[in-house]
Amino acid sequence: MIYYLDPYGCAKNQVDAEHMMALLNQAGWAAAEDPDQADLIIVNSCGFIESAKQESINAVLAWRKLYPAKKILMAGCLAQRYKDSLGEELQEADGFCGLGEEGGILAAAEALVGRKSQLPGRVLKSGERPLLSSPGLAYVKVSEGCSNNCSYCAIPLIRGPLRSRSTADIIEECRSLLGRGIKELCLIGQDTGSYGKDLEGQSLAGLLEALARLEGHFWVRLLYIHPDHFPLEILDLIAEDPRFLPYFDIPFQHGSQSILEAMNRRGRAENYLDLIRTIRNRFDDSVVRSTFLVGFPGETEEYFQELLEFLRAAQLDWVGFFEYSPEEGTSSYTMKGRVSKKIARSRRLLLEEEQLPITEARVRAFAGRDYDALVEEFIEGDDEGLYLGRLPCQAPEVDGSSLILSGKPLELGSLVLCRVLAPRGIDLELRPLE
Repeated sequence: MIYYLDPYGCAKNQVDAEHMMALLNQAGWAAAEDPDQADLIIVNSCGFIESAKQESINAVLAWRKLYPAKKILMAGCLAQRYKDSLGEELQEADGFCGLGEEGGILAAAEALVGRKSQLPGRVLKSGERPLLSSPGLAYVKVSEGCSNNCSYCAIPLIRGPLRSRSTADIIEECRSLLGRGIKELCLIGQDTGSYGKDLEGQSLAGLLEALARLEGHFWVRLLYIHPDHFPLEILDLIAEDPRFLPYFDIPFQHGSQSILEAMNRRGRAENYLDLIRTIRNRFDDSVVRSTFLVGFPGETEEYFQELLEFLRAAQLDWVGFFEYSPEEGTSSYTMKGRVSKKIARSRRLLLEEEQLPITEARVRAFAGRDYDALVEEFIEGDDEGLYLGRLPCQAPEVDGSSLILSGKPLELGSLVLCRVLAPRGIDLELRPLE
């Protein structure tokens, strides 16, 4: 029996998909690179915002049109969020499997193809799962769910409250991944900074202390740390171990106190700026990435200008901007003062225009310096040898990339010491020193 996986959504969704693949593979299923070969097509869906939901639905519709006779299974966030209504509204899918049912993916797949799988042999551990990421990279999910309850966010509705994994379990997974040659461990959660708050005696700082005891040359990157309870004690640990990257992904979301309060976020713009200064005073090579939400209900022109002023004061390295998506079930869904899509889009474009020269200036500061680069892709057709990779200042998929000019072959997934030659807009040009 053969399946084809079509993944959507964030890195957390990707890890879910990898675990689904592990369960199917160990039961005797085979993953197809070509959907023509598959008995079953699995769409691992995203249900976070309207555009992501529509993308997942469109994927099911497209697969049904392309393969009228194949079985199609929708899994993941969207299947979880609308499990009671999708069966009637999306009849192009033959079945659904939500979150918390990863073990049920096997039963769902068997039911659709009408055949029983082989009995599972040795159960694969987390660190042995198939990886959908680029060479040398693995995402490690440290927790599930979120208890922050931001007024615009559907994550608690989909994934439930915060549930942290044990430190011992995470360390076992990381050790296994490093044994497979992984060079970058990206620790992820809905809010990584809250890790361990639901477990006695465990914390993000404690997790980093345990990771520091692992041997080898690798990176640890922390993603998604809520600014309202940033654990400052991790700064000492990151400073002590060069394998812990001084890269801080902190979603500030807005710069207006009124909008932050409406979002059910407890921080203040001045506190956020203090946090940025604290980080930059501690690390010469620190990088701060953030995201901002525009068009939130009640966002007047005055509140938007406060956001614009915050952006100018913060001088962030990398930023993602998103337009507000009203999600049923969230407390912001019924708020008054809706901002039109046209205004929200114009504000997003203005913020992007404002941020671009800031990012370009921040990137230029790396020129002439030496860093390890993670080699990810060979560019075909070049005699000299061109590769794409990333520096510590570049997180996977969301930031710029690095063009590595090499006179000799490089191993994909390896860390190579390089000199930064020059910026290319928001990207960088490197040459290996080895």
